[in-house]
Amino acid sequence: MNTTAHLPDHLAAATDDRTLRRMQFGWYINDWANAAFSATVLTVFLGPYLTSVAKNAADAAGDVHPLGLSIRAGSFFPYTVSFSVLVSVAVMLLTGTVADRTGRHKELMCGFAYVGAIATMGMFFLGGDRYLLGGALLVVANIAYAVSVALSYAYLPGLAAPDERDAVSSKGWAYGYAGGGLLLIANLALFEGHDALGLSSGTAVRICLASAGLWWALFTIVPMLRLPSRAGLAPDRAIAVPDRPAAGSLRELARTLRGMREYPLTLLYLGAFLCYNDGIQTVVSQASLYGSEELGMDQTTLVAAVLLVQIVAIAGALLLGRIARRYGAKRTVLGSLVGWVVTLALGYLMPDHQPAWFFALACMIGLVLGGSQALSRSLFSHLIPAGREAEYFSVYKISDRGTSWMGPLVFGLAYQITGSYRSAIISLLVFFVIGFAVLAKVPVRRAIEAVGNPVPERL
Repeated sequence: MNTTAHLPDHLAAATDDRTLRRMQFGWYINDWANAAFSATVLTVFLGPYLTSVAKNAADAAGDVHPLGLSIRAGSFFPYTVSFSVLVSVAVMLLTGTVADRTGRHKELMCGFAYVGAIATMGMFFLGGDRYLLGGALLVVANIAYAVSVALSYAYLPGLAAPDERDAVSSKGWAYGYAGGGLLLIANLALFEGHDALGLSSGTAVRICLASAGLWWALFTIVPMLRLPSRAGLAPDRAIAVPDRPAAGSLRELARTLRGMREYPLTLLYLGAFLCYNDGIQTVVSQASLYGSEELGMDQTTLVAAVLLVQIVAIAGALLLGRIARRYGAKRTVLGSLVGWVVTLALGYLMPDHQPAWFFALACMIGLVLGGSQALSRSLFSHLIPAGREAEYFSVYKISDRGTSWMGPLVFGLAYQITGSYRSAIISLLVFFVIGFAVLAKVPVRRAIEAVGNPVPERL
C-alpha cells in the first residue's frame, strides 16, 4: 500500500514509502528516548530522593531557604516542579515560533533533548545536602523535556496521511510507554538489589537517575538521523530571519495567539482537552498517594502498580488506535472518558489492603491512559493550519502541563473539607464530565475544514 498517497504534493513527491517509514520510526524512538525521564525521574525516583536531600539541609524547624525564602523541606520538590512548568510555558511558546519561522524543528528538538539529558545525568552528583543543585537540574531538565516533546508533536501531521494519523500517534505513545517501562524495570531491579551489589540506597537512586539521562541521550541519535529538519505540512522554503530573531518571534507569537481566535472550534477543542486531561494528570499523579494513605498499600505494591500502568498503557494505546480506525478518534476519546469515569467510581469503592484490587485499578488506568492521550494528540493535529504546527502544539502542551494545577487543587480542597481521600478522588469526576460535554459539542469535521486541512474518512 502506498502510504504517501494522501500526503500533500510537496511531501508525497519527495517521500517514498520506505523513507516515510524510516521517518516514522525515528519519531517513535524519540518517544522511546524521552519517556525514560518521565517514568524513572519524575514518576518514581526523584521526588522522594530530592525531598530527603532537602531534609538533610533543613534547619531545626524543618525548613530550607532557597533564594532567601523559607519553605518546608517536604514542599521543595513540588514547588520546584511547579516553577519549572511555569517557565516552560514561556519557553515552549517562544521556541515554537522560532521553529516555525526558521524550519529548524529537528535541531531545536534534539538540542533541548540533549540539554535535558545532560541535566538528568548530572543528578548523579546529588547527595548530602545539595538540594539547590537538585532543584536547578530538575528545572533545566523539565523545561528541556517539555520543549522537546512539544516540538516532536509538530512532526505528526507530516508523518501520516489524515486517515493514518490516529494509528501513528497511538504507536508513538506505545513506544514511549515501552521504552520508559523497560528502563524502569531495570532500575527497579537495581534499586531492589542494591545491597547485594554493595551499593547504598542513595547511590542506587543516583545511578537510576543518571541512567535516564544516558538513555535519553543515546536514543535521541535515532530521530536526529532520521527526521527532516522541518516538521509539519508546510513545504520547505527559505524564511527570512531578522537580525533579532527572538524579538521577531515574540511578535510572531503575539500574532499567533491573536490569530487563534480566527479558529474558535480549535479553541473549543483545546478547552475540552484542557479540562479532561487535567483530570487524567491528577489521577496519575495522585494514585500513589491514594493507594498509600487511603488503601494502605506498601511501597512495593505502589511501585509494581506504576510498572503495570506502563505495560498496560502500551496495549491500551494500540487497542484504542485500532478502535479509532473503525469508529473515529472523537468517538473513541469520548468512550475513553466514560472509561475514566468508571475507573474513578471503582477506585472510590475499592476495599482497603487488597493489592489485587489495586492492581486491577492500575490495569484500568493503563488501558485508557495511553489511548486517550494518543488520540487527543492526533485529533488536534487535524485542527492546526499548515506551517504553524510547532506554535499550536506548544499551546496544546501548555494545556497538557501548565494548567495541571486545577485537578490537584480540587483534590486537595476535597480532602481538606471531608478528611477523606475517597471523596477527593471522586471529586475529579467533574473534569471528565465537563470535558466529555464540551468535546461532544465540537463539530470536528467543520473545525478541520475551517483551518484548510483534508478531512479524514472517519472522525
